[in-house]
Amino acid sequence: MAGEQAGGNAGGALHRFFDSDIFHSFKGSPVVVIAAVLTVACILAATFAPWVAPHNPFDLRTLNLLDAFTPPSWTERGNPAYLLGTDDQGRDVLSTIIYGSRMSLVVGLLATILAMIVGVTLGLVSGYAGGRIDAFIMRVADIQLSFPAILIALLIDGVARAVLPKGSHDEVVVYVLILAIAASGWVGYARTVRGSTLVERNKEYVQAARVIGRHPVAIMFSHVLPNVLGPVLVLATLQVGAAIITESSLSFLGVGVPPTQPSLGTLIRVGNDFLFSGEWWITVFPGFALVLLVLAINVLGDWLRDALNPKLR
Repeated sequence: MAGEQAGGNAGGALHRFFDSDIFHSFKGSPVVVIAAVLTVACILAATFAPWVAPHNPFDLRTLNLLDAFTPPSWTERGNPAYLLGTDDQGRDVLSTIIYGSRMSLVVGLLATILAMIVGVTLGLVSGYAGGRIDAFIMRVADIQLSFPAILIALLIDGVARAVLPKGSHDEVVVYVLILAIAASGWVGYARTVRGSTLVERNKEYVQAARVIGRHPVAIMFSHVLPNVLGPVLVLATLQVGAAIITESSLSFLGVGVPPTQPSLGTLIRVGNDFLFSGEWWITVFPGFALVLLVLAINVLGDWLRDALNPKLR
């Protein structure tokens, strides 16, 4: 009986979702559907890279320097085994893109989640507590907004290189990169959640929770937080694309992930060295993959913002 009831609840929830305005808005926009398919395809390809990629570009036993600088397969000197050609080390460009997008997505997603946790928490505290706490948190946010995000990330990476023992930076560079990007992205969440919390804290359900003696922390996270998550989800979707761009920019500048764990930014930087010598495919295809991935995520974010806006329904 319990299993049948759970199955019925799940089926009812699924039926309600397919009948909702959000799903009808989704399927009614071909551009959004294409963006969703591209995003899911990129995530699946990156997740199952060892099985999806035609080659393992980081297995030295399979590399052959004689295959270096092979152009795409449809050109005159192309090799059908390498659809998008090879780089200076004979690595398949398509395979490096699939493996590189994995690192870009991991850094972008984890940095966004960390920034969201920190920003939402500080925004709730700032908006609910008010007073000096609110003023202090918002002044810190204002100060951080005066610095470009990439500059903050470069600063944190430089401090990590100076503090960590020599030779150990490459082992923790991914975590440093996630922390650096998150440190520059929490402000948007904090300011958004603070504004919504200032409105919610004066409503009847919050006052009722105070009257019955609920702890302020419980009120913030049990009552206020669910009512301010809509804008946060939209902002998080858009921030994933921004985090991927920031990570790629840092990797392009040489302060991102190491060459043994390349991202799309690293691949673009490597290919840029050969761009003017005629091997354009080494940097053009990773760059195109980066643009396509971020564009698809941003289109989904824009659609989600409009779908969750009651004024546009």
